[in-house]
Amino acid sequence: MIENRNYIVAIALSIAVLLGWQYFVAGPRFEAQRQAAEVAQQTQAPAAPTPGAATPAAPAPVGPGAVPTPAGPVGGPVVPAAPLTRGQALAAAPRVKIDTPVLTGSIDLVGGRLDDLGFKKYRETVDPKSPAIELLSPAGGKDPYFADFGWLSDAGSPVKVPGPETRWTQKGSGDLGVGSPVTLTWDNGEGFVFERTVTVDDRYMFEITDKVSNSAGRATTLYPYSVLTREGTPHTAGYYVLHEGAIGVFGDEGLKEIGYSDLKEKRKIEPNKVSGAWIGFVDKYWAAALVPDKTAKVQPRFAATPAFGGRPDTYQTFMLADGVPLAAGGSASTTTHFFAGAKEVAVVDGYAAKLGIERFDRLIDWGWFYWLTKPLFFLIDILNKWVGNFGIAILIVTVMIKAIFYPLANKSYDSMSKMKKVQPEMKELQERYKDDRAAQQQHLMELYRREKINPLAGCLPILIQIPVFFALYKVLFVTIEMRQAPFYGWIHDLAAPDPTSLFNLFGLLPFTPPSLLMVGIWPLIMGVTMFVQMKLNPPPPDPTQKMLFDWMPVIFTFMLANMPAGLVIYWTWNNFLSISQQWFIMSKNGVKVELWENLKATFTRSSPPAAH
Repeated sequence: MIENRNYIVAIALSIAVLLGWQYFVAGPRFEAQRQAAEVAQQTQAPAAPTPGAATPAAPAPVGPGAVPTPAGPVGGPVVPAAPLTRGQALAAAPRVKIDTPVLTGSIDLVGGRLDDLGFKKYRETVDPKSPAIELLSPAGGKDPYFADFGWLSDAGSPVKVPGPETRWTQKGSGDLGVGSPVTLTWDNGEGFVFERTVTVDDRYMFEITDKVSNSAGRATTLYPYSVLTREGTPHTAGYYVLHEGAIGVFGDEGLKEIGYSDLKEKRKIEPNKVSGAWIGFVDKYWAAALVPDKTAKVQPRFAATPAFGGRPDTYQTFMLADGVPLAAGGSASTTTHFFAGAKEVAVVDGYAAKLGIERFDRLIDWGWFYWLTKPLFFLIDILNKWVGNFGIAILIVTVMIKAIFYPLANKSYDSMSKMKKVQPEMKELQERYKDDRAAQQQHLMELYRREKINPLAGCLPILIQIPVFFALYKVLFVTIEMRQAPFYGWIHDLAAPDPTSLFNLFGLLPFTPPSLLMVGIWPLIMGVTMFVQMKLNPPPPDPTQKMLFDWMPVIFTFMLANMPAGLVIYWTWNNFLSISQQWFIMSKNGVKVELWENLKATFTRSSPPAAH
């Protein structure tokens, strides 16, 4: 009975993984595809105006030191009734070019916003001629996504401040690049001159310094703000294990991750006013985040405007800082950092350390096993630098993990081997005391103690693998370093599923099977190794258990077929190592390895061999 308990636990764990995959991965993926289709239909409708056609004026503070709340999210100009192509939208206003070793794009001089940004080295597919990835996009075109910066005016002493339709003038000439800042100016004609200086480093961090000089002969207070606007619900991978949407860190409130659907439902989420905060949006591999001066107290806000009148949903993350006094004849300035780029681990960690940004590494969704996932990535990354291939690095890590847990796994397999050895005695006790269950259990436990057998030891290898499996899954799934990383042969991207399929004879037949039937070569090899591993042990006597065990490799083959190829390679290699280890331990303990007999029994429907 206790031996059966091992089988039941193993089956329960396997079914839990299967059901979890269906509920948390496959289901959300189909829902994401449905939503993507809806979004594609919406993009054919007239584009939405950015909420707030002009910069809203702030009402007077409630009391001394209070921060005004704008009437609505700060936004951009009303876009044309018909959506423009990206080229048309970019040509609609004068621009300053952005050119760095890794980025290309431009700054819109109307509004002074960052709304055009793409990557030089990241492309949509492994084909080097495929289109480059574009991160930020201008209003009026497809999927607008942009950052605005500026000031809100105190209603008690109003000042005409620059807004989304303000036409800025560039000081001097030249592109924005590393070591080549760009300065924009605007005179409001009432004694206030605004100046914006934009710098960029050699990776993905912009620094925006807004300065205002007052020669109007009167004092006032201005409130610095920064806002990210995203029109249309972005297409997401649709996986429960990956956060894509709004994100931020806010002091004692810590990390907040808000999906687009949740934000759309709640309309507005306003964490407490805090210093040292940051806020933004994350995609699977890309992110944009606003990082105000860490000494300034800011009021963060997440906001969403649902679609209406054929217009798409609009999402915003917003930061409003405490008022900055501006004396007559004086000046004031504020600095905001703006991250817009790829979520490269070393780069993100570097910004967290250099700029003192709290928990900035959480731009990368390391998941619940953060304590295991991130160190595992670093280990794989170091090995990759030595061997020059992430796939080989994963195989080496698998061996290292096996070595670390070898004593525990060895003890487990040793106990399983001993249990097979005493199976005749166990069956005899079960027959002798079949009408007295208490006596049967008592004598079985005495047998286990005498032979030093742990009846639950067989579950330990499975339990050990679960955290490592999910941690490696996260590493392969969320780190951009793994994106489009090749292995050998037909595997050109370890983070993508095996592109071959049994159902078109691995490309010999000229059609692409549906995703459910994309069962490639590596998943099939994995299924075979899992089948062999299970056949090292005699089949359970219960017919239902036997049927479940016979079908388990098939189920896992289809389940893992759509997982990253790197994960399937890991699982296959891990199975092979486990087979070798179990075979060695069984032979050492004098237990006959019944692989061929069990395979023959499976395919000939004959009775399973007796245990020795």
